[in-house]
Amino acid sequence: MFIVSARDTIGFKFIQGMLLDIKERMQAVLQAEAAAINAIELDDTFVRAVEIMLACKGKIVTTGMGKAGYLAHKFAATLCSTATPAVFIHPAEAAHGDLGLVAANDVMLAFSTSGKSREVIEILELSRHLGVETVIGVTSHPESDLRNLSDFVLDMGVIKEPCPLGLTPSASMAVMQAITDAISLALMEQKGVTKEEYGLRHHGGYLGRAARTDNVPHREEK
Repeated sequence: MFIVSARDTIGFKFIQGMLLDIKERMQAVLQAEAAAINAIELDDTFVRAVEIMLACKGKIVTTGMGKAGYLAHKFAATLCSTATPAVFIHPAEAAHGDLGLVAANDVMLAFSTSGKSREVIEILELSRHLGVETVIGVTSHPESDLRNLSDFVLDMGVIKEPCPLGLTPSASMAVMQAITDAISLALMEQKGVTKEEYGLRHHGGYLGRAARTDNVPHREEK
């Protein structure tokens, strides 16, 4: 016969309470991120940004530090696979020669929630000397150097992070990710990218198999 002691019962209830608290906390984070995304105000500046990128005669250059840099890198990768040539330049590596990737006909998108990242500000200032005429900033802070150096600003809005310390960027990164996805797919649609064209640029892996047509060359996978 299996006997459950009072201590076991109390322990079980304590664990149940902990699990419930964890679940509620995770739900609160998801709700905060969803609310931040839904609060994005898509004004005419966002439309203008897509038009500028659509008319770009060079390539799209993205840059950002820290977690914003990871999203800027992902943005460049998504643009490439959806028919918009793009490259990510890490602001720190730019100081050691990578800034040479920038050309006069390029459009630069700089990502910084605070708009005050020193390395990002520096790369923007130097890019102007290399002939970059259009800089689009993606930021949240109402007053920052990034806003002052940008020709157009995609405003993320004022975002409250759900982090218990109010520090870890999660809702702000969700907003940044959503903005880049919206731009990428809007550009893709405006260009009229076909499944065949997508397959030529993204021919490997699951997406490559899904995009294959009879006109897309590929090796048979075993």
